[in-house]
Amino acid sequence: MNKYFSSHFHQDKVIVHSNKRDQRCLNIVGRLAPVLLLSSIAATTIFSFYLIFPNPFTDHAILNCDLFEGMWIRDLEGSRYTNSSCVTLPESKNCFKHGRRDKGYLNWRWKPEGCDLPRFDPKNFLEMVRGNKMAFIGDSVAKNHMDSLLCLLSLEEMPKEIYRDSEDRNMIWHFPDHDFTFMILWSKFLVAGEERVINGTSSGTYDLHLDKMDTNWTPNLPTIDYAIISGAHWFFRPVYVHEGDKLVGCVFCNEPNVTNLSVGAAVGMTLRVALDYINGCRECKGKATIVRTFSPAHFENGSWNTGGSCNRTSPLGKHEINIRGSELELRNIQVEEVKRANKAGEKHGKSFRIVDVTRAMLMRADGHPGVFWDNKYMKGYSDCVHWCLPGPIDVWNDFLMAILERQTGIVSQNMSRI
Repeated sequence: MNKYFSSHFHQDKVIVHSNKRDQRCLNIVGRLAPVLLLSSIAATTIFSFYLIFPNPFTDHAILNCDLFEGMWIRDLEGSRYTNSSCVTLPESKNCFKHGRRDKGYLNWRWKPEGCDLPRFDPKNFLEMVRGNKMAFIGDSVAKNHMDSLLCLLSLEEMPKEIYRDSEDRNMIWHFPDHDFTFMILWSKFLVAGEERVINGTSSGTYDLHLDKMDTNWTPNLPTIDYAIISGAHWFFRPVYVHEGDKLVGCVFCNEPNVTNLSVGAAVGMTLRVALDYINGCRECKGKATIVRTFSPAHFENGSWNTGGSCNRTSPLGKHEINIRGSELELRNIQVEEVKRANKAGEKHGKSFRIVDVTRAMLMRADGHPGVFWDNKYMKGYSDCVHWCLPGPIDVWNDFLMAILERQTGIVSQNMSRI
C-alpha cells in the first residue's frame, strides 16, 4: 500500500468512527429529548407556583427564625405614615407637633439575626383578619400599640369610630370594607383591682384579687377572634395581692408578716390567672391569644416624678443594654406563662403566642415623647414610658403580622433565609 493511499485510508477510518460517534450522540439526545422537555416544563411550573403562591414547603429554619433577637440597622425609608397623615393619631403621641425636631430616630428598622422581618402590609393584614374581631386588652401602652396599628391600617382603609368612652380608655373601630372590628379594652391588672381611698383621697395603693377577673374585658371575650394582652406598668407601686380571704403578698410594701413580692412575681400571677381563664372559657372561639411582653421605660437621671428624662436621639447598641436587668426578668416570666398556657390550650384547640418586644425596645431610649407630649395635667414631667407616633413602636405591628402569618400558616415571601 503506497503512502498516499495509506494516509487516506487512515483518514477515512477516522471519519467513519467520527460519524458513528456523532450518530450515537444524536440517538442519545433523541431519546433524552422528551425527558428534558418534561423536566423543563416541571421546573417552569414549580418556579411559577412559588412566585404566585406562598411557599408551602418553606424551610423550617425560616419558620423557626427568632424574630425578636437582632439589632436596629439604618433604614432611610423611614415610617409608612406621618404625624399629619394619620388622622387618628392622639395628641399626646404627636411628638413633632409638640416641638420635637430630630427625625433620625425614624430611620431605623429591626433586623433579626437569622432572617428579614417583612414590613407591615396593611392590605394583607386586613385581608388576613377579614370578618374578625381583634381586641387589645391592657393599659395605656396597649392603647399606644393600638394607635400605631390604627395609623398603619388607615393607609389602606379609613375606619369608622363606633364607640369611645369619656376617658378615651375603651374604644371600638370598624373597617367596613373588610368587616373587621378593632377595639381597646382597658385593664390595669387583668384581674379585679381597686385603689385604696384614705380620707377621701386616692392613695396610689391597690388591692388585687386573683379569684376575680376584671369585668371590663372578660364579657367581650367570647366574641373576640384575636386578643392581644399586655400589662405590667401599674405594678410599679404598692400592690396587695389577695386570693380569696388570703393575702398572698405585696409589692413595694415591706411590712412585717407580709410576703414581699417582686413586680415580676405579681405580673406572673395575674397573667397566669388571665390565661387560665381564657383556656377555661368554653364559649370562647378565639383563633389566638397573643401576649405582648414588657415595654421598658427609659428614665435617666431620676424617675418619672424626680426629674427623670429621655433625651436620646439614636438607638442604644446591644452592648449598652443590661441583659440581666429587671425588664428582661419580667419578660422571661411572661414568656414562661405563655408557654404553659399554650401547652394546656392544645387540649382545647386554643393557641397562645408571644410578641416579644422587650429586647428590641430596650435599645430604643430615643423613641419616647419625653417633654414633647403637652400633657396639661403633668406639666414639666417627661413621658419616657409611651412611644412617639410614628416611631419605634411601629415595629410591634411588623412582629404582630409575622406572628399572625405563622398562625394562619402563611409565611411572607420576604422572610427569606440569609
